[in-house]
This record gives sequence, structure tokens and C-alpha cells, in this order.
Amino acid sequence: MMDGHIILIGINHKTAPVSVRECIAFSADETADALKALSDIEEIREVMLYSTCNRVEVVLVAADREQAIEKTKAFISEYNKIALDQFEDTLYVHQNSEAVRHIFRVAASLDSLVVGEPQILGQLKAAYRAATGAKTSGVVLNRLLHRAFFVAKRIRTETGIGDRAVSISYAAVELALKIFGSLEGKKILLIGAGEMAELAVEHLTRHQTSAVYVANRTFENAVALAERFRGSAVGFEEIPRQLGEVDIIISSTGAPDIIITREQVKKAVRARRNRPIFFIDIAVPRDIDPAIHRLSNSYVYDIDDLKGIIDENIEDRKSEAVKGERIVDEAVIHFRQWYESLQVVPTIVALRRKIENIVYSEASKTMQGLTDTTDNDQALKRMSQAITNKFLHDPTLFLKHDGMRADKSLYVDMVRRLFNLDDGGT
Repeated sequence: MMDGHIILIGINHKTAPVSVRECIAFSADETADALKALSDIEEIREVMLYSTCNRVEVVLVAADREQAIEKTKAFISEYNKIALDQFEDTLYVHQNSEAVRHIFRVAASLDSLVVGEPQILGQLKAAYRAATGAKTSGVVLNRLLHRAFFVAKRIRTETGIGDRAVSISYAAVELALKIFGSLEGKKILLIGAGEMAELAVEHLTRHQTSAVYVANRTFENAVALAERFRGSAVGFEEIPRQLGEVDIIISSTGAPDIIITREQVKKAVRARRNRPIFFIDIAVPRDIDPAIHRLSNSYVYDIDDLKGIIDENIEDRKSEAVKGERIVDEAVIHFRQWYESLQVVPTIVALRRKIENIVYSEASKTMQGLTDTTDNDQALKRMSQAITNKFLHDPTLFLKHDGMRADKSLYVDMVRRLFNLDDGGT
């Protein structure tokens, strides 16, 4: 009989700073060790663990809820060599339907630092593969995780939770697509360096752009960065000439003054014959003269413009997340119904087996006593009465005695409903 509890114990970006989260994080190799150690705990029947930069969570199916929770906390403390009192108040514990809801929300990225980011689903799938590989998942976790993956896919399909850019680099790509329609064959010039600028180039090149050029005041750095993007290094003094050739310019230098002027672009525009030119200025202070935006077919967006787009997109994602929460609520109800059926089915089987044994036993006694002269009707009546008495013996005792210790009307009503006694049928 399934009488276990689904339990989730975790810590995330909402409950603890990174300085605490990193103290109880698990690497891939450590996760394998942890799964084995946790599955060896007597009260734990199934277990899965996932550890990312934003969360560490353990999912359990346990026979004894309190013991499983305490022993899991103690294990995390001992394994990571950190006193429990240093992180216990940052832990959350969800049980049964609330644990299921939490996992569905995590898989769908409704609980992420950035709502709608896709990475967490892949991390969850990897953690599940680790649990199945270690044979620490069973009937319940298998069903739970497959439903979580289904819910995540449904939310991504039926809502716009992941549609809009919420990072500087993705916002740059989104703008470029609006301006050009397609980025196929477009040429990119990266000026300077910086993580956001390099990420923007990386995302842009996934859209079949044709060439990447890199300009840096230190030519050696330009060469190294160009090799990363399979592009070409150009000298800083070549930038004005490049404006007539490239379509997208991403600039992120530490220069104190403007490095691309309106006059330089105005000359390039004539040579471009109305082909659009798009500037992404991620530098602070700015590298690109904002007055360029007023020139024909010239578009300039700075860091504040990109952040404004991101803020709008985050609000859009939040409104779409409301639809996602409704899908999660529905999925939690369906999972609970399935989980409760694990308890009902063995009970029904046991009840049928008990009745079959009583019927077989009484039928055997009756058949042995029958002869050619026996009154068969009387024998069958006695058999029916004996079956009835044996079958109803335990329920009768319960209703007369045990049941009266609690709510009498509750049990009486339950019996009448179970056996449909108020329908007038036989």
C-alpha cells in the first residue's frame, strides 16, 4: 500500500544569498554520492537532488515524514561540513501537493530568478537522469518528473512566458530582427570588449550572419577575440571605412569620449545606398553619438534603451506567468488524484480478495454437504447467510463500537454512500 509522503527540502535565491547557497551546493560527482547516501536512509524510499547556481533541492518519497526531513537536513550539514544552524532557517520544506506544485513551477521556470528562462528545465532533466541512473527514483518520482516536463512544455507552448528578451544580449538580437527582418548574410563589427557585448555577438551569429569583424585599441586582443568568433581583426583607425560595409555595430569600450560620430556615419550612409545600419552602444559613457539616430536608415540604441525594452518584456512575462500558474494548479489536482489512487487500488484488491475467500470457503462447505436428497434451496440460503455474516462482521463491529469514538454520522454516511443504500436498489 502506498502510504508515503512526497517531501521537498530546498534553498534558493529567494531565501538565501549566494554565500550560503554555495556552501551546500553539490557538484555532479557529489550528487551521485549524495543520492546513494540518502537512499540508504531507512525512511527514504525514493530520492532526487538538483543543485544549480540559484537553488539546491532534495525531493523525497518517505515513509516517516519527520524522520526523513531531520535526517536529510543532517546529511546536508555533515556532507558539506557546515553546521545546521548556519543555514537551517533559509531552508523551506514542502509536502505532498505543495511539493508537487513547487516542482511543477520550477520546471516551468515560474520560480526562477528570471521568469521564463529555459535553462532550469534542462538542469532538472539532468538531475532526473542521475536519479534514474542511480536507481533512486521509483514509481512516484518517475511519474512526478514526467508530469513536470509535460507541464513545462505546455506552459511554454500555451503562454508567452519565454517569448520576449529579458537580457541585454537577447534584447539586442530582438531589436536587430525588428530592423532587418532576417539577419542572414549580415555583417557585424564588435568594437572593444565586455561580457554583454560579446554575448550579443554570440547570439547574433546564431542567426546565420555572414561575417564578424573585431576592433580593439590593443590589436592583439582584437585578434584573439576575432578567432573566437571565426572572424577578422581590424585596426581602430579602420572603423570609419568599415561603417560602409557592416550592418550591425556593437560597441563597448572604456573610452571617455564618442568614438563614432554623426559625420562619419553620414558619409557611410551615402555609400550604403539606403541599406540600414544598426548601432548597439553598451558602453558607459557612450561610444556612439546619439544624433546618428536622426540620420536616414540609421538606428542607435544605448544601454538605457535596452534596459527599457527588458523592463517591458519582464512585465509581459509576468502577465503570461499568471496563465502558467493556472496550468500548474490543474496539473497538481490531476497528480494528486493519481497519487491517491495508489492507496485506493490496493484496498480494492484486498477487499475483493477477502470477499472471494469468504465465498469460496462457504461454497465449498455447502457443496460438500449436498446430496441427491438435500434441500438445495435451504442449503443455498444458509450459505448466503454465512457469507453475509462473515463479510459484514468487521464493518458491523466498527459501526457499533470503534466508529462511535469519532463522528458517528460521518461513518454512517460513508457506509450508505459506499454501498448506495439510499438508491432503493438491491
